[in-house]
Amino acid sequence: MTSQNATSAGSASGPELARPGLSWSGTVDYGPGPLHAPTSVDQLRALVGRSGRIRALGTRHSFSAVAASDADLVTLAMMPSDLEFDTAARTVRVAAGVRYGELAVAAAEVGLALANTGSLPHISVGGASATGTHGSGDANRSLASAVRAVELVTAGGDLLTLSREGDPEIFDGVVLSLGMLGVVTHLTLDLVPAFSMRQSVHLDLSPQAMTQEALSDQLGAGYSVSLFHRWDGRIAQAWVKQVVDVDAPLPDQWHGGHRATHPVHPLPDLPADPCTDQSGQPGPSHERLPHFRLEFTPSNGEEIQSEYFVTREQVADALAAVTDLGERIRPLLHASEVRTVAADDLWLSPAHQRDSACVHFTWKQLPAEVEALLPEIEERLAPFAPRPHWGKVFTTGPETVRAQYARLEDFQALRNRMDPDRVFRNAYVDRLLGE
Repeated sequence: MTSQNATSAGSASGPELARPGLSWSGTVDYGPGPLHAPTSVDQLRALVGRSGRIRALGTRHSFSAVAASDADLVTLAMMPSDLEFDTAARTVRVAAGVRYGELAVAAAEVGLALANTGSLPHISVGGASATGTHGSGDANRSLASAVRAVELVTAGGDLLTLSREGDPEIFDGVVLSLGMLGVVTHLTLDLVPAFSMRQSVHLDLSPQAMTQEALSDQLGAGYSVSLFHRWDGRIAQAWVKQVVDVDAPLPDQWHGGHRATHPVHPLPDLPADPCTDQSGQPGPSHERLPHFRLEFTPSNGEEIQSEYFVTREQVADALAAVTDLGERIRPLLHASEVRTVAADDLWLSPAHQRDSACVHFTWKQLPAEVEALLPEIEERLAPFAPRPHWGKVFTTGPETVRAQYARLEDFQALRNRMDPDRVFRNAYVDRLLGE
């Protein structure tokens, strides 16, 4: 067992903790507060125990109002990191506020790795798990699927530990719960032995590469693959992340496109300095799996994101259905991305029991124009039973969202049991999942 600690699980300090403020993109106002910043679990328990309503903030990267509230808010950014590695069991116990990039570096130091990460290493373990955040890869499940135990403060201020082995009847409802069951303090995650990866980017794939067969081949060409496009009937960039000595390197000419000879950014006009290595040279997985490097400001910042999970076998038809709107989409768009996520059993996961392809939009910061267009996009995607990402912007109605989740009634019963007084409610969950 190896333990590591730090004074803070995040970068927030001083004036940033005086009020909730805005999301990382500046598009979500988290509310008037007050915002509390406990430095210990005991302080957190006392806070929750005396609060009529409270919500927890992660690294404030969500584009939806999933964490916003008109009542008390709490950040865990000032809590200790509490990194405790069990190298024999290949697990880590970690504070919920720790960012994946920090965790990945610490894991590498003891010969372990995360099996999957998101495109940004800047997001917190607790927030990403609670909202169904994911990376990419046909065999890679959502980040929350790596959670094997959760420690949380319940509505009465009690500390409760639930685990995959000890509480199998409810655990799949606890891990990804949108903050509705309590304030998570620590999570125990499954890890894997450290492994090396390489990344290459391929540009300007042929329009003929948009068939289901071709897209499946592209998305299955590596451990993790992202396809960037602009709704013009072709893939502009394919980011292929492969495991060294497992995945065969791709040829320079591939699906009618060619390998990039210099680093690129997913957003066409931005420099590639913040991006992870694309040279094809081997490196540790935590330096290849994300799109962006931890030491840089992530992505563009001034943006809005939307994303919809569809059945993987229908991704070509889903893309074709929306492409007719391309002339209206492109003026509002930074970039669109297609990724894959393997099915899981988490009750509120957008990939619940369905191997999925994720149709993602990174919009310019034009909220009114984006919100006006989304219903038409959602109408085109409707035949493919799209499940919106909880942390991103969508206009799908509550009844339609609820119909996508076969275990919703089980989750509601669990919520009634764990938070009957709705201490952890907010307007977002009330509207989408009911009071």
